[in-house]
Amino acid sequence: MSALAEQAKAAHTDMGERQLPPVTQLAMSSLALIVAGGIYLASHIPKPVPLGPAIALLGASALLLAVNLFLLSRVADFPWRRFFDVAKWALLAYSIIAGTIEYAFLRNHLKGGALVVLTLSLVVFAIHVPTLIGFTVARFYNPQAGSTPGAA
Repeated sequence: MSALAEQAKAAHTDMGERQLPPVTQLAMSSLALIVAGGIYLASHIPKPVPLGPAIALLGASALLLAVNLFLLSRVADFPWRRFFDVAKWALLAYSIIAGTIEYAFLRNHLKGGALVVLTLSLVVFAIHVPTLIGFTVARFYNPQAGSTPGAA
């Protein structure tokens, strides 16, 4: 068996011993709710938009984000430094992406409640994706090896 395969197997074994919350599943569910809310709003624009369903989807998504962050904060011996090393750069990138999308909303004269709901949806998006990226890297971090599995 190659050294790369052995490292991957060891990381998988380590990962199996450590109980992690369902961060990926919660994040993807939250992002699906955000996308559904955005599609709902986009399907009504430029006519007046009934905001109730979009607000409910945003609220559910924000609740999943809060639960996800809480559950992640409760993990003992989680490699937080590695998590933040990755998540901070992803947050910068996704903040730029969210800002660009917000600019498109403003440039197209979107205003009122629809703009508020979409802006808050972008905030959830811009926080949850970097959290997911940071978690994915940190969960496979092997401090004994000093690097992630498969690194040269």
